[in-house]
Amino acid sequence: MASAARKTVFYLAHDMPAVESQRIGPVEVASFTSRCPDHEGQNEDAALLCQVDSTRAVVAIADGFGGHASGARASEIAVRAIEQCVSQRNAADDPLRPNIIDGFEKANQSIIELGVGAATTLAVVYIEGHHVRCFHVGDSEVLLVGQRGRVKMRSVSHSPVGYAVASGLIDEKEVLDHEERHVVSNMVGSPDMRIEVGPSLELSARDTLLLSSDGLTDNVTFEDLVDLIRKGPLVRSLRTLVNQARSNMERNDARTPSKPDDLTVIALRRPRR
Repeated sequence: MASAARKTVFYLAHDMPAVESQRIGPVEVASFTSRCPDHEGQNEDAALLCQVDSTRAVVAIADGFGGHASGARASEIAVRAIEQCVSQRNAADDPLRPNIIDGFEKANQSIIELGVGAATTLAVVYIEGHHVRCFHVGDSEVLLVGQRGRVKMRSVSHSPVGYAVASGLIDEKEVLDHEERHVVSNMVGSPDMRIEVGPSLELSARDTLLLSSDGLTDNVTFEDLVDLIRKGPLVRSLRTLVNQARSNMERNDARTPSKPDDLTVIALRRPRR
């Protein structure tokens, strides 16, 4: 069977006024990005949706830091490097894992060569049929949730707090107010960058996979995130989640997580059929 033509869509350093939806291969995708409320600078997040052929796709989120202009540049370099390396495979049916790894390495070197101290997180998910694999550097979230709310996979944030949560030393309620919440120990743009590669996981019917910058996880509790993303049609679920995050950003209530920031989310779901 002939492969579908590759289609690439970038959402780079700008606002999408509403949640958008499309089909990539066998999965439904909904996405959203917006800059920090009341902030006139650039959105430092960048996102990629790349359909490779009829059964394969790559999606990515990068959350830049190092000053607004430098952060935006770093995140854009990261997602473009992934797309370029995926596009350079030698044959139509070549495995994409080596190309994705090459994309991380290319992004890392390019950002270092900027010479301005810029860096970014980078989370990439490779979709092949009904299987997915996660690659990540930094603390952007990748989460796989079943229809009934079971967490099937969650990336470990490359940070002291992320490692403490993974080891059970602190719980989710302590994370949002932890003084080292945003200390990142692994980033694209560092000579010491380390790429974490997850296992290949099957997407069951109605499973939802979510990638997000910390604009989401700083403003919605993990419990609410899991509960909201699994319910109802994908676009409606993501819209509800985004609205809650943005509403919380604008509140001044000690009982509610609130940290105004750029917000970028991609959600994937395998339909029943």
